[in-house]
Amino acid sequence: MTEADPGLFGPASVTWQLHGDPMMWVAGVRALYLQALHPLAVRGVMQNSDFRKDAWGRLMRTAGFVGTITYGTTEAAEKAGARVRRIHRLLKVTDPATGRTHGVDDPGLLLWVHCAEVDSYLQVLRRSGYPLTDRQADQYIDEHRQSARLVGLDPERVPATTAQLAAYFAQVRPRLACSPEARDVDDFLRRPPVHPLLVPARALLWRRVATLAHQSLPPFAHELYGRPVPPPAAVDRRLRIAGTVLRAVPARLRRQLPPGHIMNAMARLGPGSRPTPYTLKRQAAILDAPGRARRQRAE
Repeated sequence: MTEADPGLFGPASVTWQLHGDPMMWVAGVRALYLQALHPLAVRGVMQNSDFRKDAWGRLMRTAGFVGTITYGTTEAAEKAGARVRRIHRLLKVTDPATGRTHGVDDPGLLLWVHCAEVDSYLQVLRRSGYPLTDRQADQYIDEHRQSARLVGLDPERVPATTAQLAAYFAQVRPRLACSPEARDVDDFLRRPPVHPLLVPARALLWRRVATLAHQSLPPFAHELYGRPVPPPAAVDRRLRIAGTVLRAVPARLRRQLPPGHIMNAMARLGPGSRPTPYTLKRQAAILDAPGRARRQRAE
């Protein structure tokens, strides 16, 4: 009997556990805010799509891609990556400041999008109370060089630790700006067009999600958007409250939502593959056991 394919990451990975958390939706919105601050990257989006008319579709396609490469089979992940690379090869972006034309698959642009996403996922989940050690945070960054490879990047040139990721942001910071296109993204995310009947829901639910995602941005992003940097402790408290509320929704109900990546993975690999933070807690305890024993003997 052939063993089921665990995919690119598998149930033992940090990625497998982390991406099953509901705060990933807040993290995804943060990533959009952050990505918009790279003038050429955001122009690539605006010049090749009608962002205002298809922003929801874009968000769902990104979520679908992340779900597929995380929980799908190796073949499904590779096909998803090939499809993204094929689309990017056909798209160009013109820089109004220089008149130069760049491919959307320019490594510098792809690296910015990748790092903004990974940083957002990691920052929002850790600050919202998801149990993750520093070692596991580094492991998560390293694991995501796989997703970088799928979109066309050389994994060896992609940050592999939180320290390398921080160094990348320090390096790229001078090239970031709040362009008119970034303002368009900001306006959309704060007040997305909805059916009149959904306006109350937008005010009650979406605005809170968008506000929290924006508040969780790094200080340099707040400065570029021209807004005061909120007190980090207050933002952490709001993130923890949101995380507590969302995680209180039974996981079996959350996993029923389309497109069902987690349910499909559990059907393929068995119920023991379900994503849960307790898996990471258990792994951390096992790794820390030798050090804990040494400390006890020293005492």
